[in-house]
Amino acid sequence: MIKRVPRARRRRAWHRGWEKGFRVGMSGGYHYGRCEAVMQQLPNDPVGWWDVRVMYVTSGKGVPYSPLDEAVIVSLQGLVRELIVLQPTHDLKSAAVKMRPDIVLVLEGLVIPGERIDELRAEGIRTAIWLTDDPYYTDLTASLVTHYDIVFTLELACVEFYRRLGCKQVHYLPFGSNPSIFRPKRVTAQFRHDISFIGSAYWNRVAFFNQMTPFLAKRNTYIAGIWWERLRQFQMLRPKIALNNWMGPEETATHYSGTKIVINLHRATDDPSYNFNSQRIGAVSPNPRTFEIAGCGTLLLTDVRSDITRFYTPGQEIVTYASPSELMHKIDYYLHHEEERRFIALNALRRTMLEHTYPRRMAQMMRILFEGATG
Repeated sequence: MIKRVPRARRRRAWHRGWEKGFRVGMSGGYHYGRCEAVMQQLPNDPVGWWDVRVMYVTSGKGVPYSPLDEAVIVSLQGLVRELIVLQPTHDLKSAAVKMRPDIVLVLEGLVIPGERIDELRAEGIRTAIWLTDDPYYTDLTASLVTHYDIVFTLELACVEFYRRLGCKQVHYLPFGSNPSIFRPKRVTAQFRHDISFIGSAYWNRVAFFNQMTPFLAKRNTYIAGIWWERLRQFQMLRPKIALNNWMGPEETATHYSGTKIVINLHRATDDPSYNFNSQRIGAVSPNPRTFEIAGCGTLLLTDVRSDITRFYTPGQEIVTYASPSELMHKIDYYLHHEEERRFIALNALRRTMLEHTYPRRMAQMMRILFEGATG
């Protein structure tokens, strides 16, 4: 026999659900409106234009590099007279000799033998590479960079390393945020979280989250990525984890936009998982996720890398932590201080869109390549 719930109780439950949904919707809509106000107030200043022909060679590796390729291509199209896009499998020498570009720019470059770059230089064509995974692949890039005229790295600690190898022009140029994707969005209820972390469970992250498992399990938490079964108390957090969910940038940005606090925890430079850094080169620069989270108008709680203050002011645009206990304390603090949380997030959004987008990064690269600016 099916027991019927009294109508009055159903009505009260419906009203409670309606009120909760209204509060969540109003809060989300209010914050989205403030984000839009920030976006609309940004100055529409041009970042520059160069009368040059650029030949861009993609990574050729697909996800997760293809979104970066797309961001670079779209940015360059608005900055230069002509952009030629090639894949690493194309005949680079024939195309370069025919088109005579002012620069050949290669992203990542691990699938292109150095001898193919030497052929371009022998024809008097300048070459540059933008390295994407420093310092984690430096065992591989060490034998590659000397084939290029100009080296760009997203890790400040690698600049001197490459100079010691004999590279005469090495510039620090971190990645940024793609403003067409990583920006505030209206999201549905399934993407609304209090806390989220999206990324692979490298061992330093596992050790960190092991100390936070009971805390996160009691809260509206969302975690996505590979290897999270490494957690000591994985089953406690299992309902909160989208295990082995390798999401694209659009979905990632949607989760960021719907989250009150997004955690960033940098990968350790000595992690044994997919790490080719036998010289133990350190890392001081923020990862790309730093800029992408900030670009979504959510509060970024990040561990400290010493160069991060070049890009954001802690306490005003981002919040930093140094231990699991400090992180848990600050999560609870900012979940209960909504206006302060939003104020910091909006400051980060503003600075990201003004300074840390891919059009800004590519303009900086063009100034280095064609105006002699320093990186």
